[in-house]
Amino acid sequence: YLQQLELLAFFSGYPLLYALIAAFKNPKDPPSKFINIAFRLLPIAYAVVGTLHIGYVLKKFYPDYSFDRITSEIQIPFFVIWAISSLIFYIPVLSKKPIISLVHSLVFFYLLVKNFYTQLTAPATDKTVLKNHMNVYIDSILLNTTTLVSLLIIYYAVRFLRRKTGPVR
Repeated sequence: YLQQLELLAFFSGYPLLYALIAAFKNPKDPPSKFINIAFRLLPIAYAVVGTLHIGYVLKKFYPDYSFDRITSEIQIPFFVIWAISSLIFYIPVLSKKPIISLVHSLVFFYLLVKNFYTQLTAPATDKTVLKNHMNVYIDSILLNTTTLVSLLIIYYAVRFLRRKTGPVR
């Protein structure tokens, strides 16, 4: 259960962020418009969140990185491997197609929806579990938004510095 919450905390908020940015994106606008730049940076932000997740997992295993410990601690290997595969969005070919990152993240959103459905249809529903899931989802939205905003700041800082110093020869 805890490992599932960790995965949801990192990845489940991405589809909502994607949907919000895609809703405001206009294909007729120039590529240099803020919302279009944010849309192009979405897959990179998703990969950065994946990197943060890997760092978190490695911190949990410190100092024993043995194969036996890792295999005994990972309860849901498919989802952990799926989370690690989010690093593929650092590859430029894949990061140029933001829809692929959305499809990738829908696996985690499915987990969230499935957990909500299971809790809501259970005969004796414990409201604290639903509250935990909502808190985790909100935290995930904040993490993904913060990551995207950080990348936008870095993008505009690099753009500003390039204009100020001129082309590098």
